[in-house]
Amino acid sequence: MVESDNFGDNRIAVPIGPQHPSLDEPGCFDITLEGEKVVDAVIGVGYNHRGLEKVCESKTYIQDLYIIERVCGICSHAHSTAFCMGIEELSGLTIPPRAAYIRVIVAELERLHSHLLWLGVACHEIGFDTMFMFTWRNREKVLDILAVLGGNRVNYGVNTIGGVRRDLDETLTSQILKTMEMLEEEIKYYVELAHTESTLISRLAGVGKLSKEDVIHYGAVGPVARAAGIEDDIRVKEPYGAYKEIPVHMITDTNADVYGRTVVRILEMQESINIIRYCLKNIPDGAISVKAPRKIPAGEVIIRVEAPRGEDIHFIRSNGTDIPDRVRVRAPTEANWHGMKHMLEGGYLADVPITIAAIDPCYSCTDRAIQLRSEKDTRVLDWKELRQYGINFYKKQGIDISTLSAGR
Repeated sequence: MVESDNFGDNRIAVPIGPQHPSLDEPGCFDITLEGEKVVDAVIGVGYNHRGLEKVCESKTYIQDLYIIERVCGICSHAHSTAFCMGIEELSGLTIPPRAAYIRVIVAELERLHSHLLWLGVACHEIGFDTMFMFTWRNREKVLDILAVLGGNRVNYGVNTIGGVRRDLDETLTSQILKTMEMLEEEIKYYVELAHTESTLISRLAGVGKLSKEDVIHYGAVGPVARAAGIEDDIRVKEPYGAYKEIPVHMITDTNADVYGRTVVRILEMQESINIIRYCLKNIPDGAISVKAPRKIPAGEVIIRVEAPRGEDIHFIRSNGTDIPDRVRVRAPTEANWHGMKHMLEGGYLADVPITIAAIDPCYSCTDRAIQLRSEKDTRVLDWKELRQYGINFYKKQGIDISTLSAGR
């Protein structure tokens, strides 16, 4: 906590991160308080730069598929689906109908896994640890299914260029249906809790407000946008794959705050269960993949899919070889960060953790390099310049890293 003469007697700056007990990943939030109220917030992200896009430009499309699936641990299937769809469109491939249904089933299982994880973390942030235990217990059942199907709990490896690598048998189908039946009863309780538990409502209502107009202004997506009454769901607005023939009910709310985002995610879990059941009942027989060419015809493509956090965009440019010329990923978290400053300002310090958590942030999804822009020059920093930029930045903050000894 730092008191600054520039702020006067009533203002205090509270730095949170980039290393902080409440943050699982590095992010830096400089919060300026007047009393307990947030009057200014500086959002610092971009500490994770793994260079995945650049790596993809030196590997083959098949190798890149495994890299793209690791952009995010929770949205891994969404990313690999978008990447495969882009390559399939460039190649003129049509995947088998059964493969398209399996992609949707896994996508909705992933949405359940993601929303249950988020709900547990959100409850933990406000001290509701009993709910945290309940949701994560249920999430384990979903992860068990994904582990049986793909062999892993997180990066399932289901997708391949031209279809999917894993099929559903009767045993797994039966397990999925039993799990959906169990989850349906549990989520009914969550819905009731969200609408009747006065303590929960009081704690979340009015926190992290982002109105419909502000959502449009800042370009927010997913549950953040739908909680403000905006019908923004790619599965409905621009259906892809098997979603073109599967009924999907879009969930929206009008509270435009953390409470609204909670309600949207809980109701979306019910919808995911309905979609999975429909798919299992109507899934076609047949092959699960078609042969894809090693070299992809030259061209460009933009693909949009609905990840658990919102609209996920992939851009692929092919030069006619087996290695892409350019891969660009715009994950939903990258879009949702822009409105964070607005959501924090005017709130209270105690609401900062849950407001940040309410966009379901993934710091690794926001994997970016720094580009400095001015009226005279625009350039990308190389590693040496980026390192020096960081050293100079922290010197201005009063931290000279040359005086710090490395911990062992």
